[in-house]
Amino acid sequence: MKNSYLLFILFAILFMACQPNDQSSTIAVDEKRMLSPDERFGALFKAIQTQGVFPDSKTFVDCTPKFTTQQIMENYEVAKTSENFSLKDFVTDNFALPKQYASDFKADTSRTVKAHVTALWPVLLREPDQQQNTGSLLPLPHPYIVPGGRFGEIYYWDSYFTILGLERAGKIGLIENMADNFAYLIDTVGYIPNGNRTYFLGRSQPPFFAAIVNVLAEAKGDEMYNRYLSALEKEYNFWMSGVTDLSAGNTTHRRVVRLPDGMILNRYYDDHIAPRPESYKEDVELAEASSQDPKDLYLNLRAACESGWDFSSRWLTDPQDLGTIHTTDIIPVDLNSLIYNLERTLAKANRLANNKEQAEFYGQRASNRKRAIQTYCWDKKRQFFVDYDFKKAAPTPTLSLAGTYPLYFDLAVPDQAKAVAKRLRKDFLKPGGLLPTLNTTGQQWDAPNGWAPLQWMAYSGLYNYGETKLADEIKNNWLAVNERVYKNTGKMVEKYNVVDMGLEGGGGEYPVQDGFGWTNGIFLKLLEEGK
Repeated sequence: MKNSYLLFILFAILFMACQPNDQSSTIAVDEKRMLSPDERFGALFKAIQTQGVFPDSKTFVDCTPKFTTQQIMENYEVAKTSENFSLKDFVTDNFALPKQYASDFKADTSRTVKAHVTALWPVLLREPDQQQNTGSLLPLPHPYIVPGGRFGEIYYWDSYFTILGLERAGKIGLIENMADNFAYLIDTVGYIPNGNRTYFLGRSQPPFFAAIVNVLAEAKGDEMYNRYLSALEKEYNFWMSGVTDLSAGNTTHRRVVRLPDGMILNRYYDDHIAPRPESYKEDVELAEASSQDPKDLYLNLRAACESGWDFSSRWLTDPQDLGTIHTTDIIPVDLNSLIYNLERTLAKANRLANNKEQAEFYGQRASNRKRAIQTYCWDKKRQFFVDYDFKKAAPTPTLSLAGTYPLYFDLAVPDQAKAVAKRLRKDFLKPGGLLPTLNTTGQQWDAPNGWAPLQWMAYSGLYNYGETKLADEIKNNWLAVNERVYKNTGKMVEKYNVVDMGLEGGGGEYPVQDGFGWTNGIFLKLLEEGK
C-alpha cells in the first residue's frame, strides 16, 4: 500500500516550493492537506457521508475547507455537543461547496452540434490551479479540459478521447498542456491518478498516456517522443511494479500477474483497501449486503474504478449482483492492449534516442505481451477477444467492447478481425451505436448504454482491418443518437441509450452527466472521419 505520510511529505515539498515568499503560513502548516478526506476528517467525514448530508457522496469530498483541518475538527468537537447542532449547517459554515462552472451556460439547439461543442470548450476549460487550494484538488500547472457535470477535475482516460476532438479543433497547444500535466503527475506522484484529487491517489486509469504522446508526435514531430520519454518509462514502471519478484510460487503483485507458463500480463488494482471516499455510503452499504469479505470487496470496487468501467458485468461473478465483483482476478484485454502500445511506444522513443539496448528491451516486452494476449485473451470458441479469469484459468463469460482494443492497436490477425466484426454486427450493433456488453444489469457499463470512447475504439479498430462498411455504420448510428439527444435536450451527455434513441443513458451510481468532454471529442473526431 502507498504510505499516505510519504505522499504528504512529497506534496508538502512541492507545495512549499510553489508558495510566494510573503504567503501566509496558515495553509502551509495544515499537515493533513494531502490526505484523502476520509483520513483527513475522520469521524466528521464518516458522519457527513453516512448521514447523507448531500445526495451525491462526491459533493463533500470536493468541498474546500475554510479553515485548517485541526481548526475544523476542534470546531466539530465543540459544535456537536450543542442541542441544536445541525451537521449540514456545520458543513456549510466550515466548507465551501464545489463551484458550479456551467450554471450560467445556455444551450442553443438552433446551432449545430459542432457549434455547440465549440462553445463548450471554454466552459470545460480549467486554468492552472491555484497552489494555495486547501481542498482535495491536486493542483496542476497547466490548463486542462474536464469532463463536465459532477466531474470538475481532470480524468486520465477521458482526456485521450477529449484530446482527439481538441486535435480536430486545432487546439494543439492545449493538448500539449494536458500532456505536460500528466507528465507532472507522473514526476510528482509516480503515476497518473484516476483524477487530480487526493481521494484518487492509489489508483490510475487505463494507460492512454502513450497514445496521447502519439497524437502530439503526429502533430508536432518525433521530438515529442524524446520530450516525454522519461515520463513514459515511469508510467511503465508503475504498471509493472513487482514484476521481477514474480515466480511460480508468487504469481501476483499489485498490477502484474504471472501465468503458469511464465507469461506476464496485467490487471487493474488499487493500492488502498477501504470504501471509496467519493462513494463511501454506497460502498459500506454494499459490503453489509454482500457475502464477500469487505476488504476484498473494497479492493475489487476500487480496481474496477481504475478500469474506467465502473461498473460492468465484466467484473461480476453474478451479472445482476455488484456484491460479487472480483476485478482483481481478471486479466483485462483492453488494459493489456494499452500496455502493449506503451511498450511499443517506448521501443520507438528509445530507438529515436539511439538507446539501442532499451529499444530492444521494450520491443521484446511488446512481442512477449502480444503472444500472451493471443494465448489468453482470444476465445476460439466464441471467436472474440475476451478477458481472462486467471483464478479459474478460463475466459470470462462476458463479451464486451474491450474486445475491440486488439484491433485498435494492431494486435489481431486478419481472420480474428473478421470474426470480431461479424460478432459486433450480429450482437452489439444497435440503432444508436454499439453496446458495451450484451448484458442488461442496471450497471452503467452494460446494455442498453453506449459510450463515446468505445465507439471510437471499435470504429478505428475496424478501419485498421478494412472493415469499413461496418465502421461507417457504427459512426453514423452514433452521430445520429448524439444529434437526436442534443436537439431534444440541448445536452451532450456522457452516455446514451443506443437501443431507444429517444432516451439518455441510465444506470450507475449517479445521474447522467452533461458536458461532456469525451462525447464532444469523439463527435468532432467522427464527424471529420471519411471526409
